[in-house]
Amino acid sequence: MERVYANQLEESMLGRDVEVAGWVEDIRELGAIVFIIVRDVSGGIQVVAEPSMLTVNEGTKVTRQSSVRVRGRVQRSRSVHYPLEIRAEALTVYSIAKHPLPIDPTGRVSASLDARLDARALDLRNPSVAAIFKLRHHALQMIRRVLVEKGFMEVNTPKIIGSASEGGANLFRLTYFNNRQAYLAQSPQLYKEQLTLALDRVFEIASYYRAEKSHTTRHLSEFVSVDIEAAYMDADGVMRVAEELMVSLLRELKERCSRELSLLGSSIDVPSPPFPRITYMEAVEMLRKDHGISIEFGDDLSDHALKLLGESIKGFYFIVDWPTKLKPFYIHERDDDPNLSYSFDLQYGALELASGGKRLHDASRLRSRLVEQGLNPDDFRDHLKVFEWGMPPHAGWGLGLDRLMTVICNVKNVREVVLYPRDTERLNP
Repeated sequence: MERVYANQLEESMLGRDVEVAGWVEDIRELGAIVFIIVRDVSGGIQVVAEPSMLTVNEGTKVTRQSSVRVRGRVQRSRSVHYPLEIRAEALTVYSIAKHPLPIDPTGRVSASLDARLDARALDLRNPSVAAIFKLRHHALQMIRRVLVEKGFMEVNTPKIIGSASEGGANLFRLTYFNNRQAYLAQSPQLYKEQLTLALDRVFEIASYYRAEKSHTTRHLSEFVSVDIEAAYMDADGVMRVAEELMVSLLRELKERCSRELSLLGSSIDVPSPPFPRITYMEAVEMLRKDHGISIEFGDDLSDHALKLLGESIKGFYFIVDWPTKLKPFYIHERDDDPNLSYSFDLQYGALELASGGKRLHDASRLRSRLVEQGLNPDDFRDHLKVFEWGMPPHAGWGLGLDRLMTVICNVKNVREVVLYPRDTERLNP
């Protein structure tokens, strides 16, 4: 008999024999009958059974969170929460849950985030926690669909690399074969630029690694990034792609995932493009005028400064035209002022979600920029030679999926939206 999920039970099944499977969430014994709530990934199912069905071999009784399968007939229920129930004819116990459990997966008894992460697989039985990863699943599907519709091809680039794509900072180093130095990739930047030479528009969704000793609610050592790169497109063009992607994603999640959003207490406001844009210099002036913060040209915007900006500018907005010296070597300087660059950060309040811009496509200028930033062009020779084969102008961005999910799910800590987060302290499970 084919298994039926909780969200598939419907009036047309009344009187039919079905099989359901999941874990025992609740047990209520009422004399000659027992009510069991069996929960699967889609929801809860009320089961009416004989008390003897709860006893397995050698007198062991079924415990909450045990894994079971139930065969029985669908009938109406008097419960306000479960209009249909199953009258059990057989109950198979696959695995008895050993108590005490490390956490209460129903969420009725609160636990610290660390305790929940230590028992992450069990934590996911909490419908509110599962809702986060259902939303993440749908978000990934929608991001892929939108980018493909815009003519982007999905690619996969190496995660073990021989040179530092962003200048060598915060890289995990490892010894490769024949005692060679290698690194874990912190972005697909160099590869995705090279691929525009022939494939025109590419995107990648993958894990990357940054050995940054940050102890914040928004940093991870392993994170998922959504990256695009497009030939014959400038910074404004790829900013429009980011806007259109964000609007489409949020609109569809609001329409298709209302139950998950409700479980999380999240209310999505779909923004209207174009998003507000302020220049770096305008941001500096706002901070000086409104908050008395003095920032010298070329200084990065601190977390505190971005928090203050986010209080003034709600929702999604871009900070554009950053000082060239603040950006990586591959970012193109502005034609009208080489001290500024064709670059942008996509913000949600104080939170940076994406960073990108127009790239240099002239090999000689790239070499000069590498030298200016104290980098050795010989370390990038495999990359630079591609720019001598007819490299088109191109632009792109990288979007932090994990950070975006904190916005969508209305949570404060990025670890909440990652199944098994890795940070400076956590390497297990």
